[in-house]
Amino acid sequence: MIEFFQDSGVWLVTGSLLLVGLVGCVVPALPGHLFILLAAIGYRLMVGTSAGIAWWGFGILVLLMAISQIFEIVSGSLGSQWFGGTKWGALGALVGGLVGLFFLPFGLLLGPLIGAFGFESLFAKKEVRESAVSGVGSMVGTLVGIVVKVMVGVVMIVWFFLDIWVIK
Repeated sequence: MIEFFQDSGVWLVTGSLLLVGLVGCVVPALPGHLFILLAAIGYRLMVGTSAGIAWWGFGILVLLMAISQIFEIVSGSLGSQWFGGTKWGALGALVGGLVGLFFLPFGLLLGPLIGAFGFESLFAKKEVRESAVSGVGSMVGTLVGIVVKVMVGVVMIVWFFLDIWVIK
């Protein structure tokens, strides 16, 4: 009977961290991928070596987390360039995205847009229409970055369960 409550407690903590991690992949203020990694580490610490998680399994989770974070940072810049923006627009989207983090949740989308628009207008000497297109591109890139972030979070959770139950 005690073992049942121990197992239930382990899964309650692990499941809660995984759920918060998945929500954090959408909500910008929560480090979602970090919570998913912490769920795996916590599970291993609570269950021990019989947890089924290998050291390289943690390495894959860390690699996925790093890839997602890098893509999230540069997605606005990539979107700006994809829509025909200059290097100035890409830099503005990056700066605007970083500044926008201080003005959540609206700064997440408006920061890259304003940054790309401003840098295109001020430094690249582009017309208003071209600057606006670059700004919209940065916002589209940021949205794609959020979608990729959620997808990577789901892959991390799937990997966690595969590593526990299938791969061993």
